Amino acid sequence: MGADHQIAFFLRELAAPEPWRRVAAAKGLGRIGRSEQVQALVHVGRDADPAVRAAAALGLGRLGAPGADDVLISLMRDPDAQVRRRAALAAQRLSLTGPAVIDAFARLLRDPDRHVRLNALTGLTRLKAIGDRKAVVLLLGDPDWRVWGHARCLLVTRMDDDLRAEVLHTARQGPGAARARALDMLPSRYTHRLRDSLLEGLHNPAFEVREAVVGKLVDLKERGTAGLLLTTLQDERHPDVARRLLRALGRLGERRLLAAALPWLDHPDVGPVAVDVLADIGTPTAVRQIRSVLTQWPCHPAIQAAAAKGLGELGDRKALELLLPLLNDEDKEVRSGALTGLGRLGHHRLPSADRRRVVETLMHCLVSDPQVLWHTGSALRSYPEVLPWVRGLLEEAPPDVRATALSLLDDGDEADGRLFLTYLSDPDDDVRYQAAIGLGRYAEEHGALPPGGDAAIGVLTALTSDASGGVRWAAARVLRALETPDAGP
Repeated sequence: MGADHQIAFFLRELAAPEPWRRVAAAKGLGRIGRSEQVQALVHVGRDADPAVRAAAALGLGRLGAPGADDVLISLMRDPDAQVRRRAALAAQRLSLTGPAVIDAFARLLRDPDRHVRLNALTGLTRLKAIGDRKAVVLLLGDPDWRVWGHARCLLVTRMDDDLRAEVLHTARQGPGAARARALDMLPSRYTHRLRDSLLEGLHNPAFEVREAVVGKLVDLKERGTAGLLLTTLQDERHPDVARRLLRALGRLGERRLLAAALPWLDHPDVGPVAVDVLADIGTPTAVRQIRSVLTQWPCHPAIQAAAAKGLGELGDRKALELLLPLLNDEDKEVRSGALTGLGRLGHHRLPSADRRRVVETLMHCLVSDPQVLWHTGSALRSYPEVLPWVRGLLEEAPPDVRATALSLLDDGDEADGRLFLTYLSDPDDDVRYQAAIGLGRYAEEHGALPPGGDAAIGVLTALTSDASGGVRWAAARVLRALETPDAGP
């Protein structure tokens, strides 16, 4: 059947008694019809069945011919959400413009259907118009992240004095999430103008508002802010707000946080921040509370990991005995936290016997626990005495361990520089990458390759075409470091 016969068939079907046949005909005309069929679809846009009206809007959008403006604007006011959605999409596809189109999109900003609201925002963005300032600002509080994200983008790109005034009004007394996001998007230069409403906002029923207010009050840098926030924390029950308060008070250097932080120490979302705060306080009582996380009651892995990191950072005298057993914990996050803590502990003065004990344990982790290989390597960097052990591991180690071992070598040492040269041609991507990275650092420090490395220029040149993007970048870095000042770019 040729196109003309198909079009004739679809035109007859538009008058069929069954709605599903009229739907199929409207969609079919949108696919293969011509500008002459626009009026037929315009007529169907007034069909009693909403599915048919939605199909007519879809067909008009696909047809791409002029003459559908009025019916599409009308369909954007349709009682049926699917019809409004299709009509809004068709208006965008046809690039309809003008005040009537902007008004139609503006009405849809308050639509109960989230897809329709999103279509309205994208339509107004295309038209570089706001349509309804208050409605767009209120969409900052939309429950769908795509809707409020598009609203925020539209506001940022079209911001003028009138729109900024609306955002400020919403930041002072808007509803819930809209007020919180309005506060977050305002530059700090407006914070002083909001001071009174911020103080009131600390007691707002919406936790989003209380959370946003905390950050703005810290920006004010007024005397007494820390005490005010500390009092607020003592009464706060929502974990998101408590986490924000703890971080804010930590930024302010508040030393009276101990009692207010303790109730949150076993909360899975807030506990890690509470541990960090206690570590910043660093008093004997605070340190004892951090230890208790690892000794007195079962805690969420994230809290245990934070405690392990904090004890290592503090150089706690009991840290070693608490952290080493955690390397056998079944939870990867706990083991990673313990490794980070041991790495931080290595920056403190430890007895040589303790350092050797840590190194032996970390070397065992390096070859036995691939899940935390990166964290093990990072911890080992704090123990330079491990280098002889690492060098002896290279030849027989599996590729992932060999790559980590290469990353630990001394890139200023000639012997280690020759090891980098040795592994430039390794079959494993990560090993080649680490060898080239180490060689690059050596070349940047010495301005040359290690002794005997001239033959590696060809290998490095070949690696700039390696299948691995990281290897290509690292090889090019070495070659750049070897260029003479007058060698050109």
